[in-house]
Amino acid sequence: MAKLRLGLIGLGMAVTPHARSFLDLKDRVEVAYAFSPSEARRRAFAEKFPFPLCDRLETILDDKSIGAVSILTPPNTHRELVERCAAAGKHVLLEKPLEVSTAQAIEMVQACRAAGVTLGVVLQHRFRPAGLKLAAMIAAGELGTLVGCSTVIRLWRPQSYYDQPGRGTRSRDGGGVLLTQGIHTLDLMLSLAGRVSEVSAYATTSAVHRMETEDMVAAAVQFANGAYGTIDATTAAYPGFAERIELIGTRATASLAGTELKVFRHDGTTVEITADESSGGTGADPMAFPHDYHRGVIADFIDAVERHRQPKVSGEEALKVHHLIDALLESGRTGKRVKVTS
Repeated sequence: MAKLRLGLIGLGMAVTPHARSFLDLKDRVEVAYAFSPSEARRRAFAEKFPFPLCDRLETILDDKSIGAVSILTPPNTHRELVERCAAAGKHVLLEKPLEVSTAQAIEMVQACRAAGVTLGVVLQHRFRPAGLKLAAMIAAGELGTLVGCSTVIRLWRPQSYYDQPGRGTRSRDGGGVLLTQGIHTLDLMLSLAGRVSEVSAYATTSAVHRMETEDMVAAAVQFANGAYGTIDATTAAYPGFAERIELIGTRATASLAGTELKVFRHDGTTVEITADESSGGTGADPMAFPHDYHRGVIADFIDAVERHRQPKVSGEEALKVHHLIDALLESGRTGKRVKVTS
């Protein structure tokens, strides 16, 4: 089968794991163009990666041999870029989050559906080996009926991170710890435990940071399947800790901490996957993780395009975590229980 020719849009901080993954997958995908409107970013990118550069988005849009694009730009640019690429018949792999608001995200997903193009979203935590193993065990019924699920996201970002233009703002990022950092773990939680039906939350900006959006959220949640749990998310926890999802079932309890998995069955047997050696981006360097999981996302997206199926994290699938985040923030703002839009 011919390689998928792809245009890379956006050459900022997020590009490195994607570029490394494209090199690993060179037998399946060809990066035909790497685009940024910034000459400095194009020059810096060219020093590290051997992909052809272009200085106009239209170069990618007008090239009919380009079958797909990878968009790695700030969230507030996503809708326009995705809709233009979809209108040009390009399949889209989009860096999270979908957009700065769920309303815009829904319109963007609908635009891709109407254009008949595949929309995949980069939520790579689902592709970690430990998470894949736990998902398989849950699907096989090895945990039994789920009765509890607690998720802890205690990360660290220094004030210098939020001092950069646009960071932690509603206008560019759309939100704080939930939409920018916690979205990965919350998406994984939903894929494992199922939909959350109702939340009761607190959300605030702590004294640790000066920023527009929230850096601390604490919530009690009820899942649609009847399980109960908690969500604890912050970027104020120095020096940063592995995100943790703990699932309690009628047959076993599972603890997924970063890339480490431990499952304790009621019969006394255990399952364990050892953590990798990376920090996972939990601390001051948000890019301190291997690119393996991004490679998994990209390989799945290529397969989806080739086989005319939906990727594991489609636009519709990613909307689920956006709805959860909306409910958490609304509950934190109003002090009331909020039902999660399905």
